[in-house]
Amino acid sequence: MARIVVVTSGKGGVGKTTTSAALAAGLAKAGYKTVVVDFDVGLRNLDLIMGCERRVVYDFVNVINGEANLNQALIRDKRVEGLEILPASQTRDKDALTFEGVQSVLEGLAENHDYIICDSPAGIERGAHLAMYFADDAIVVTNPEVSSVRDSDRVLGLLASKTRRAEQGDAPVAEHLVVTRYAPSRVGKGEMLSVEDICEILSIELLGVVPESNAVLNASNAGVPVILEDGTDAGQAYDDLVARYLGEARPQRFLNEKKGLLGRIFKG
Repeated sequence: MARIVVVTSGKGGVGKTTTSAALAAGLAKAGYKTVVVDFDVGLRNLDLIMGCERRVVYDFVNVINGEANLNQALIRDKRVEGLEILPASQTRDKDALTFEGVQSVLEGLAENHDYIICDSPAGIERGAHLAMYFADDAIVVTNPEVSSVRDSDRVLGLLASKTRRAEQGDAPVAEHLVVTRYAPSRVGKGEMLSVEDICEILSIELLGVVPESNAVLNASNAGVPVILEDGTDAGQAYDDLVARYLGEARPQRFLNEKKGLLGRIFKG
């Protein structure tokens, strides 16, 4: 049975799509058949980050409307075996997503995949609600700033009350926290919330910390999930994150500021 994972947050621009792409690529690299679905109808960025924008012929809404089948709409990644992308429509609005249509698509995907990653739009409107409704797991992405954490707290309330699991009285959606754009030097100056502060406010399991890094922008511009750039700090952070999600114990490597040679010599 496929596990449905929503990557969500209340605030836009925190790195949901980057995290969705990295998580999906990492799970596929680990040998799991994985599909990542873009729920951001009307804006559509996942195909850019996955580097397949020129290969989009049919999309999520076409499948819901019966204008194409899943086999026609799914795009197979050329770099990672077992990874597929279902792009969003750029010409429709979010009302094109229906409850019955989303359920039918997810059930179809579940027949041939181990993991279904739902890349949620920002906010708490219809598209975001449908992205989280069927989830088994939630990856809540936040930046270390008060407004982002507050919005994430609102999303946690929705995950606890407005999902299929909540309505049916099943085990709750498993919640995991990812903190992106983290800069320990700025935390030390009081310019950012610390990971400890964020965990205390949100009270969910910390899955990973992704450092502020030019590698994320460079990978996005190149159409490559940053996890495949394994020589970069962000790529390593996402690799660690996926390993932890799959149950492996790995230390958090990016909580503290890296010191240069002189800093290490004169430490203390």
